[in-house]
Amino acid sequence: MPLIPRAALGRRLTALVCAATVLAGASGCATDRSAHRAHSRHESGPADETGPVPTGTWAGAGEPVRTSESVLQIVAHPDDDLFFLNPETAQSLRSGRPLTTVFLTSGEADGVNAPRKNVRGAAAPARKRGERGDKAVYTEARQNGIRAAYAEMATGDRDAAWRRTVLRTAGGGRAELDTLRGHPDVRLVWNLLREAGSLTKHRPHSLYGLWTGETRRLGSQLSSAGPVTGNFHYTRAQLVDTLVGYLQRFRPTQIRMQDPTPGRLDRNGKYADHQDHFAGARFVQEALVRHADDAARGRAPHFTVSTYLGYFNGGLPHVLGGRTARGKLRTLETYAWADRAERACRYAAGCGDLKMVPSTQHLGWSHGIRHTDGESTAWLRAAKDGSLTAYSVLDGRIAVRHRPAGTGARWDAPTLLPATGIDPSLTSVDLPDGRTALFGTRTVTEDGPGGYRKEVGWTVQAAGGSGGSGFGPWQSLGTPEPGDLAGLSDISAPAVAVTPDGTVTAVVRTSRHQLSARTRQPDGTWTPWQALGGTGLHGAPSAGVDEGGRLYVFATTAKTVLAWTRPSSGGALSGPRATGLPAVTGRVAVHPDGHAAVRLHMRAPVTGHVRTARIGAAALGDASGSSAPVRPARVTDLGGAAGYGPVSATPLPDGRTLLAARAGNGDLQTAVVDERRGRTGRVQPAAARVRWSRTGFLFAGAPASVPAPGGRGGDVAVLGLDGRLYWARTGTQGTAGWRAA
Repeated sequence: MPLIPRAALGRRLTALVCAATVLAGASGCATDRSAHRAHSRHESGPADETGPVPTGTWAGAGEPVRTSESVLQIVAHPDDDLFFLNPETAQSLRSGRPLTTVFLTSGEADGVNAPRKNVRGAAAPARKRGERGDKAVYTEARQNGIRAAYAEMATGDRDAAWRRTVLRTAGGGRAELDTLRGHPDVRLVWNLLREAGSLTKHRPHSLYGLWTGETRRLGSQLSSAGPVTGNFHYTRAQLVDTLVGYLQRFRPTQIRMQDPTPGRLDRNGKYADHQDHFAGARFVQEALVRHADDAARGRAPHFTVSTYLGYFNGGLPHVLGGRTARGKLRTLETYAWADRAERACRYAAGCGDLKMVPSTQHLGWSHGIRHTDGESTAWLRAAKDGSLTAYSVLDGRIAVRHRPAGTGARWDAPTLLPATGIDPSLTSVDLPDGRTALFGTRTVTEDGPGGYRKEVGWTVQAAGGSGGSGFGPWQSLGTPEPGDLAGLSDISAPAVAVTPDGTVTAVVRTSRHQLSARTRQPDGTWTPWQALGGTGLHGAPSAGVDEGGRLYVFATTAKTVLAWTRPSSGGALSGPRATGLPAVTGRVAVHPDGHAAVRLHMRAPVTGHVRTARIGAAALGDASGSSAPVRPARVTDLGGAAGYGPVSATPLPDGRTLLAARAGNGDLQTAVVDERRGRTGRVQPAAARVRWSRTGFLFAGAPASVPAPGGRGGDVAVLGLDGRLYWARTGTQGTAGWRAA
């Protein structure tokens, strides 16, 4: 997490989180201390209460499927990985697969390594007014904390030794490469550039100034005891060259990065995230465009991309709880050298970042992880003949994989469509004439900083196309945003639904935290973007159609879920309307449940359990026109292993529902439930009658599922961290027989 060299830093960060909380519709800014009170520094074990630690082997019938993923994480500051990417950093380290983290800046702040204020029980006295720091020494202390945290996650021993060497970069500078002894695939790269020193204030000599061109060269900030001893500078082009060099050297199959389009706060128009975070991520995007060309030519492996929400996470409902949250908090406290009073340090610079002591400085980030893209579960399609087609994103391009019908049929190799810069989340829909249309967003980087933008777009099969064949060019639908400077291009992935009359509706959440939609009429013409309103919306919306042809759109706030509807007779979407649902922590899944109702599946805060509720048009006031207060929706808790992220929910021909979702330790869990039976209530437990299957395998994005032919369960697919497609069939006995495409 970046640090500002100002005495008011603690107040400023608290204000930022409070602003995010108020913007999102929550009240108050209390910090949850329960995990800290329950924390024991001697605790060990897997990342959640149940299930195996992911090992990179897929469980199932027959021989296990081995994977060959390599993860590269690129973040702005030391600890951005621990606050915003974890627990997925720890999951990868425990899997034994290669993981490399690049820190773009040194995070030197004001150079004072001390808590921001005196707190009873703190491990060190607070900094004194006017105290002058040593940026090189503080840089080294933060590095020591990161090395201890990674060693502990990988081996259980935070004092494990590292080998520190100099790495000549492709941009002409020097970086420090640290390798964990005995674990050559665990690596840290210190890029050693200076940080901005402020979240939002004008700092020309920063990553953001370098990205916009306001500064021509950005200088280095070395550590006091590192092997790199000579200062250097990077131009914009040299930094991109450096990042491309890291991609070529470490050959990742998945890249994890911070959110390049975090938006602004509604209250004051300031960035919703640190300027180093999103500027660094935009440099990574530019490097990925060049690296994608290497992958296309076979000089590098195919790769997927995951992006993560930053500071705004602190103002939203907690995603993580139980052992998952305690494990993440423990890693943060190891990094912060929170036990300084009991633990001696052999390094002159210190063994961690004391600005992060005590744990109240973590402001909820220790209980959160949210992907900002790649959360669509509508990327797998089943044809009437039983064939399957998967639409994912590899190398920033749409990848189409097809599996013909028939026992023993094999998946075709992926075909990459021409358009580049496609963002990770891709939604597929079936048009009335049988063709498939794909919707998503595309980030335009080739026009330089002044032309940087994120736009909605689509591609559709030509007449006569089938399966994965015959897709036309990418067609831009533009954006509801006035420009990048206004909202940092902060639009969500689109939610898309097709009504029986052939109308296609695409809905996005805008940087003003409202909804906006475009509609394709049955004659093929698109309407302009239409503002739908809403307040404090976050994440991506969802859309679905009931059996009567009525359209529903759902979007989440920090407290509840809001709804928009359009009657089957047509017209404009109206809303927002209250649903009475409690807070959720991610995108909701929507599918029809009767002539005038839909069923939702979503995540509960803290526990991560999957919940379900049936929402009828009458309850929303759509069918009757009533404006009476909405009655609280009835919610059923289906359990699940303390997971996070979206839920894939697929109705099966026999009336049951196939669920697929991420567990708390990162692997896939599936269940088949009969939601027509059993009692319901405000929040009625039903976990005892839900049997969840686990895989023990990590994956990228969100799972997708479709009914299997002949009413025999369903088909489930995920994209592995190695970029390959994995597929299995689910029946009454659970999910088994995973195969790699």
